[in-house]
Amino acid sequence: MYRTHTCGELRKEHAGTDVELAGWAQNVRVQGKVGFVLLRDRYGITQCFIPPDLVQKVKLQDIKKESVLQIKGKVNERPDNQKREEMSTGDIEVKAEDLVVLAACDPLPLELDESVESTEETRLKYRYLNLRMPKMAANIALRHQAIQFIRDFLNEKGFLEITTPVLTKSTPEGARDYLVPSRIHKGQFYALPQSPQQYKQLLMVAGMDKYFQIAPCFRDEDARADRCPGEFYQLDLEMSYVHQEDILQLTEELMIKLIETVFPDKKISQVPFPRITYDEAMKKYGRDNPDIRKNKEDPNELAFCWIVEFPLFTPQTEEDFFHGAGKDWAPSHHMFTQPHEEDIPLLDSEPGKARAYQHDLVLNGFEVGGGSIRIHEAEVQEKVFDLIGFSKEQKAQFAHLLEAFRYGVPPHGGIAPGLDRLLMVIMGADSIRDVIAFPKDKSAKDPVMNAPSSVSKEQLDELGLK
Repeated sequence: MYRTHTCGELRKEHAGTDVELAGWAQNVRVQGKVGFVLLRDRYGITQCFIPPDLVQKVKLQDIKKESVLQIKGKVNERPDNQKREEMSTGDIEVKAEDLVVLAACDPLPLELDESVESTEETRLKYRYLNLRMPKMAANIALRHQAIQFIRDFLNEKGFLEITTPVLTKSTPEGARDYLVPSRIHKGQFYALPQSPQQYKQLLMVAGMDKYFQIAPCFRDEDARADRCPGEFYQLDLEMSYVHQEDILQLTEELMIKLIETVFPDKKISQVPFPRITYDEAMKKYGRDNPDIRKNKEDPNELAFCWIVEFPLFTPQTEEDFFHGAGKDWAPSHHMFTQPHEEDIPLLDSEPGKARAYQHDLVLNGFEVGGGSIRIHEAEVQEKVFDLIGFSKEQKAQFAHLLEAFRYGVPPHGGIAPGLDRLLMVIMGADSIRDVIAFPKDKSAKDPVMNAPSSVSKEQLDELGLK
């Protein structure tokens, strides 16, 4: 190991201890014959005193900021008048006995001082530098803590974390697919999953009655402040033998305990979360994702609510077009959502009046999760396919699901909170990109890798493409 301690670990009780530290030189200064280095890693900052002989030996004045250093030395407690309360290591400094430059740093294209503004274009292009900044590093650490809490919570509830394929079949599910050509099966394509929707329902058929995964989802959509184009992650969760209220109660418990544990400074304004019907929301707020905070100026207030009793179908519009459906009706959520039992006869007469067992979780005016009780009868599923205008060929794309429904499928349902958006709202981030390590930009490009990019003729020939 290059270090015995991190740069945020040492305290006055370590005085007299020989240590080895490694990190970035946040600041290097020579003062007369002596020098000082503020050495930083993701855990904190430690001040290192460089004595005159070592200043000359390593030519300290030539070492650039953000060079990677290893410093060996002894921990000393600072005099009271030199202690710095704003630093977790402010009671000590390390008197260096040796200093090694592990990697020199060229002039930076991005200023790492958070008081200096940089364009988003620059921050995304040099994201690996942007992530060194304390605010961004803290965001990524909180994301990890939140996901780890979710995993532990669901494990205690008896859920199995099961991964599902990333290379799958293109089926009409609302957004445009990302397609992957097959080298072996010339002229045929995989699709990246818009969600694991069909696989999780098949897992219910398989008897995996409590399933979840932190699932990558891929949709060819335009960017928004609360939606990163291309890909996102969701907590995908499905259960068998449940009613809608069971899903709402489990999700509510998860959110409450997540906030209490990982984000203790945040306060949920109403528990239990208010239940608002779709019609009530539209009449009172004019939208189906209302912001019900009592004080919108309070950055620590979190106001969750549930929106329920959505219409099963909505008219197709250019603004919210469901790709793959016909010209008239689109599913309000998706085409696997169960209608209310008493509304099933309406499918033959007035489908626009049928209500769905759909539920959206809304936080501070953002939809952060959606789910439903699923259709588990093949006849009802085929009827919904017909009503949204699926052709015979489109219905055939779901033959595997309809066949599975012939072999004993339990009633089931679930929810899929979008982790990126949920964390953006909880943390009060300005953009969803602030909670993702390497996000796409507004034009759906990866600025770090400069993707998408062209490929060689040889690669295209292998795939049978021009």
